[in-house]
Amino acid sequence: MPSPIVAPSLLAANHGEFALGIKAIEEAGLTWVHLDIMDGHFVPNISFGPQVVADLRPRTQLHFDVHLMLSHPDRFIAPFVKAGANRLTVHVEADHNVGQTLKAIKDAGISAGIAMNPDCDPTRLLPYLDAVDLVLCMTVFPGFGGQAFIPSVLKSIEFLSAERQKRGLNFRVEVDGGINAETGRLCRSAGADTLVAGTAFYKAPDRKDFVAKLKA
Repeated sequence: MPSPIVAPSLLAANHGEFALGIKAIEEAGLTWVHLDIMDGHFVPNISFGPQVVADLRPRTQLHFDVHLMLSHPDRFIAPFVKAGANRLTVHVEADHNVGQTLKAIKDAGISAGIAMNPDCDPTRLLPYLDAVDLVLCMTVFPGFGGQAFIPSVLKSIEFLSAERQKRGLNFRVEVDGGINAETGRLCRSAGADTLVAGTAFYKAPDRKDFVAKLKA
């Protein structure tokens, strides 16, 4: 299993002070930030677009792990690549040709990920595992932060982790939603190696200690 990575979600930071949210991640000794892009159609909320990503890019060397929760993610590859994304993750459930979208992301020179919602059958991801660098299992229904972890997703994590080992692949298995020290431990045991934490990270009294517990 790859060494663990914690990627705080900027969505949980103060939206009027995103630069301080980035600084908090750096001060915790982390190297990734998770950027949730929501269009109000694929999920019932709106977050921010490529301009915010572009404005943040000169301020940090953090890996921009960009999660496109969009109905038509294929239409936004170029803007987010130009904005400075290091990785674009798209949903298997969205309205697009998944294979073509993943190829376009890779052709643009950045990493590609595939995501699934909690009620998605993980077998839907099987045709794309050879083409991705990361698989994201949503552990809540996307749209809003602070939701409770959905334990049934652990079976999907186990399935995808086993498939990774069986095929000899090296994509990362990421989880996002309701991640704290307890649920993070469950996800790690199931095979996840990349943990997105939003509310729990930013509200932690000691963020470095919180990260250490997630990675333990």
